[in-house]
Formats: sequence, structure tokens, C-alpha cells
Amino acid sequence: MVYCEFTNRREMRYSMLKHGILGLLNYHQMTGYEIMTVFRDSLHFFWNAQTSQIYRELQALEAKGWVTKTPVPQQSRPDKNIYNVTPEGREELLRWLSDGEPAFESRNHILMKVFFLGERSREENIRYFEGLKEYCGIFLQSLDAAWEHVRKYRDLLDDPGKAVYWEMTIDYGRMNLQMYIDWAQNCIERLKKGNR
Repeated sequence: MVYCEFTNRREMRYSMLKHGILGLLNYHQMTGYEIMTVFRDSLHFFWNAQTSQIYRELQALEAKGWVTKTPVPQQSRPDKNIYNVTPEGREELLRWLSDGEPAFESRNHILMKVFFLGERSREENIRYFEGLKEYCGIFLQSLDAAWEHVRKYRDLLDDPGKAVYWEMTIDYGRMNLQMYIDWAQNCIERLKKGNR
């Protein structure tokens, strides 16, 4: 049962990357490098993807017939490949978008650690929550750049109105990070008061 749950989570993670790539190619044809750049510039605050994962997934998508690859010769550089979503790939993207209930990730590394912080001193734990606040504050500021990338990529869309959904993900990121900051501050205050 535990193996089954782990396998399902792992498959869900790969499914998310696969469908994320299909979604990006649905907007515009791209090279693997361009896909990686979009992940780095705009999606990193809620989904990380390494270059090797992206290229591996592109090969799998091509094998399924969901994307096509067009080699483009370059002078004094290796050929680059431009990927396009196929009608079958778009159909799979739409199937995934309409599939079932929202799937919330139940694992939270921060909460697992906090649950056991009673094993350390109050002072150490206050520093832990101060560090969490600082980290989230820095990440929150980095979302300002995400707005710039949304504007840049919006210009590539046939329907710029679709970018409102990108803005919604940034709003979620801001609100989520602010919640962590507020929660960490609340924890600091409780620890300083000596509440048990």
C-alpha cells in the first residue's frame, strides 16, 4: 500500500511535468532550452524542473505522438530542435485539465520538522522561524520578476487574455508566502511569550 501511494505520487509528479510541457507548447512552439527558460522564469515558484527532466519528458512525449520535433540546422553550433504540440497532445492536455478533483499534496516538509521542534531549545526554534520568515520574504520579492516574465510571454499568445491564469498563479504564490510569513511570526511570538 505504501509503495502504491509512493508510485502514484511519483507518477503524478511526472504527469505534472508532462502536462506542463504540453501546456507551454500549446501556447507556442519552443525549443527544449526555451521550455527550460519558461520554467526558470515563470513556473519555478510552484514547479521546479531540471533540464535533463525536460529533455527526457520531451522524448517521451514525442514517442507518444503528443509532440513533434523539427530539427533546425545552425552554423557552428549543434542543430536545435523545435517542438510543437500535435492535435493528440492538445487533446491529452484538455483531458488532463478536465480530469477529476483537485489533488492536494499532503506532504509538507516544514510542518513535519515543526512537529518535532520540541526536541530543540526555544531559542534555536525562534531562529528557525526567523529564518523561515526571511527566506519567504526573499522569495516573495522574487515574484516581482515573475510579473515581468508574464508580460513578456503574454505577447507571444494568440489570445493575451489567457495570461490572466498565469497572474492567478502568481497571486497564489504571493498569498501562500505571506501566509508562511504571518504564521512564522505568530510562532515566534508564542515562543517568546513562553506558551506551551
